[in-house]
Amino acid sequence: MNWRMGNLSKRNKPYIAIAFIILLASSLLSSCSILPKEEQGLQPPLVQPAQENYNTVKVEKGTVSKEIKGAGIFVSTKMDSAQFINSGGRLEKINVQSGDQVKKGDVLVQLTVDGLDLQLKEQELALVRAQYMLKIVNKTKGIDPENVKIAKLGLEIEQIKYDRLQQSVDGKQLKAKIDGQVTFITDLIQGSIIEPYQTLVVVADISKLIVAWNPSNTEDIQKVELGMSVDVTMNTGDPIIGKVVQTPSSAPTTQDTQLADKYSKTLYVEMDKLPDGAEMGTTASLSIYLQKHDNVLKIPLSGLRTYLGRNFVQAVEGEGLREFDVETGIQSSVDIEITKGLKEGQVVVLQN
Repeated sequence: MNWRMGNLSKRNKPYIAIAFIILLASSLLSSCSILPKEEQGLQPPLVQPAQENYNTVKVEKGTVSKEIKGAGIFVSTKMDSAQFINSGGRLEKINVQSGDQVKKGDVLVQLTVDGLDLQLKEQELALVRAQYMLKIVNKTKGIDPENVKIAKLGLEIEQIKYDRLQQSVDGKQLKAKIDGQVTFITDLIQGSIIEPYQTLVVVADISKLIVAWNPSNTEDIQKVELGMSVDVTMNTGDPIIGKVVQTPSSAPTTQDTQLADKYSKTLYVEMDKLPDGAEMGTTASLSIYLQKHDNVLKIPLSGLRTYLGRNFVQAVEGEGLREFDVETGIQSSVDIEITKGLKEGQVVVLQN
């Protein structure tokens, strides 16, 4: 029996070993289940991607103009600046006031004559006597022809003396050369010394007005040429079409240094019809078209993009955007002309 038990024990050893291994594995698995499980990280919430918004504009046809703007004043096209040319003198009296209406020939300014008026009267008397003497000689019968010749020469001499004195007296006066309105008077007082070419009074024909523009930056008007179109606007009224009639480069030559300096800085614009309310000294807004193209494709300046010399736009195509290379023409302060690369009606994305 001991032998059987011994044999049985030998036969069961492999099974016992297997059972022990299974038991050990089970204990290991159960010990693992005792450890706390690692927590899983929170997943971020699902967010729908934001839809990008674009500022867009359609390519359209219209007018693109390159222009300069400024403000001018209405002045007369016909003006008389009263000046003493050959010599001056001492101021006696100014006979007019600003705003007065004068006629051609009216005396505007009088200088002191220093006794010339009396000399002129005395010479007038001498002239009358010479005329009377010649008349007596001509009526005398049998008079020597030499006496007639002497009387004639005497009259001629007295006439020359009178004419020269009259010129001297006239040289002490300034007379209006045109009909018009007094627009300027010097502030000099009686007794002031007057120099040659000093403007004392200005008379203007206020029925003939143009606009004079004298910008602070003269470079603006260097680009302007004769005949260019100009929009002239007063207050909130509709613009009146005018044209450039004088530029610094086309101004007439003059010996008057003040006038020459004025011409070198001033642009003149003429209109067929004056705006309502236009008068001497009133202000008008000017828009001068250096270039103007009508019925052309155009987009806002913010629609044009540049990179390394390349001009292009972003345009909507289907559900996305596409870049189009473009060629441009003239540009204004807000728009630019597109000469190639786009068609009317395309939708262009503007830059923010």
